[in-house]
Amino acid sequence: MTADQRIRWLLKPVVFATSLLPAAWYAFAVATDGLGANPIEALNRGLGDWALRFLLIALAVTPLRQITGWNGFARFRRMLGLFAFFYVVMHLSSYVVLDHFFAWKVIWQDILKRTYITVGMLGVLLLLPLAVTSTKGWIRRLGKRWQTLHRAAYIAGIAGVVHFYMMVKADVREPLIYGAILAVLLGWRAVTAMRRRNGRRAARPQAA
Repeated sequence: MTADQRIRWLLKPVVFATSLLPAAWYAFAVATDGLGANPIEALNRGLGDWALRFLLIALAVTPLRQITGWNGFARFRRMLGLFAFFYVVMHLSSYVVLDHFFAWKVIWQDILKRTYITVGMLGVLLLLPLAVTSTKGWIRRLGKRWQTLHRAAYIAGIAGVVHFYMMVKADVREPLIYGAILAVLLGWRAVTAMRRRNGRRAARPQAA
């Protein structure tokens, strides 16, 4: 079995099944009344937590590939990014359906009045075109513009951390941890891009 086949037929199914475990756990918890005194809030916050975690994991793929030198990590980036969007949609759906039961006027007022919800909606809107254009067809059509568009994931990550921080109000340790992880991931990208740019500048005089 080749390395490509091991990734496609062994590792990818394992990662896919593992990524579904949080959703399966919450489905079981809802069915068995295992979410405590306020199940809607517990469900909403739990799904939001996993959305942010998967987004950070997806953003960690490139640094891991660069550090380890194993390009196989890149094969999981799209799947993990789509799972981040999946949990974002579930988080948003629990807010719209369970929390407000499609009361669109109240939801719109929430978006306008509560800053943390405004920021959260911004993150959703940023991730939507990324999910739509994640297919191979869109990658071919957009060409180099695809990478530029998908850098919006960085802003979505910032929006997710800020949304979480503003929502918890009191104990901000967890969102601060996520914020620190995001800062490291974005910082790595900034340093790598700077080194690449400096390398190109140094190569120009030699080529001349």
